[in-house]
Amino acid sequence: MQPIVEETKEIPNPSLLEKISVWRGDLTKLQIDAIVNAANESLLGGGGVDGAIHRGAGPELLKECRGLNGCKPGDAKITKGYNLPAKHVVHTVGPRGEHPSVLESCYSRALELAKQNNLRTIAFPCISTGIFGYPNENAARIALGTTRKWLEKDDNSGKIDRVVFCVFLEVDCEIYDRLVYSYFPPN
Repeated sequence: MQPIVEETKEIPNPSLLEKISVWRGDLTKLQIDAIVNAANESLLGGGGVDGAIHRGAGPELLKECRGLNGCKPGDAKITKGYNLPAKHVVHTVGPRGEHPSVLESCYSRALELAKQNNLRTIAFPCISTGIFGYPNENAARIALGTTRKWLEKDDNSGKIDRVVFCVFLEVDCEIYDRLVYSYFPPN
């Protein structure tokens, strides 16, 4: 199955690269406007990134999430960051398995919520890889392509200062390092 967002063959806006970072480390340690939680549909915590974010934020996050009544795959909801260095958490539910349009929607909806809440910086984990089974490279292509497409739309690039792709595994670091310039070409 091919990703629905293709690499750019032209240089539509090379200044977009200045807004993009690939960082290997712990998402819960970033001092940023919003981190994205690769959550499950209940939004009540779980394993992996979801569990780490809930542990880092403290019990207030769980209390706020209970009032959100869950989240459908491809959608996103926002909460405060509580005890995290990040001011907010954008919770999104990725697809189980390879469903490109749902994964694209996760990135688009998270970016829209950041824009609607005047959040200038946002960090994404690798959504739906791991236990949700999305192939790492295809997921990275969708993450990068969807972000590029969103930034180019309307005046969105003026609404976001920094998008961080926070990777934890070496394999994801290698994939993002290899692909980022295909989607965000330098000058």
